[in-house]
Amino acid sequence: MRIISGKYKGRVLTSFQADNIRPTMDRVKETLFNKWMGYVEEASVLDLFSGTGNLGIEALSRGCKHVDFVEMNVKSIQIIKKNVDMLKLSNNEYKIHKADVLQYLKRYQGPTYNLILIDPPFTEKMAHDVMQALDASQCYDENTLIAIESIKKERMDEAYTNLYRYDFNDYGDKVLSFFAKKAQD
Repeated sequence: MRIISGKYKGRVLTSFQADNIRPTMDRVKETLFNKWMGYVEEASVLDLFSGTGNLGIEALSRGCKHVDFVEMNVKSIQIIKKNVDMLKLSNNEYKIHKADVLQYLKRYQGPTYNLILIDPPFTEKMAHDVMQALDASQCYDENTLIAIESIKKERMDEAYTNLYRYDFNDYGDKVLSFFAKKAQD
């Protein structure tokens, strides 16, 4: 697993093998960041189900100002710490939250994020539940862009109460969906 662009391009990240881990493929990551090319610089990013920190670190490499990593798994948190230490990131560039993603979204009351990256464990088939929790959260506004990776077999609606899917890419068994807030009438 490597960083594909930006100031840390080519750096190899620490990862680990587990049944519930599936790092985002380079081609999926490249598609995601190419679509958001003009939005990453100076962005505030929320990385949900951070795993190894792969997506959030890619955003930092491309110039975002801050990433909040949200992860519950202790081993994953240790790997995120190894990766940010290896890159010598400063404490003001990131924060690691050891939290359940659904609870984090429910309780969130800070400033809204510019970009939200979501890669739930594929074994849990919880993309729809995460989108429902996000839809009801205060962590986004009309300027926030959201990307979620899911498997094709799990439920993913075209729209939620406040969010709509504006684009998606199909990768066989995986789907990368892009959401934004619906315009107010």
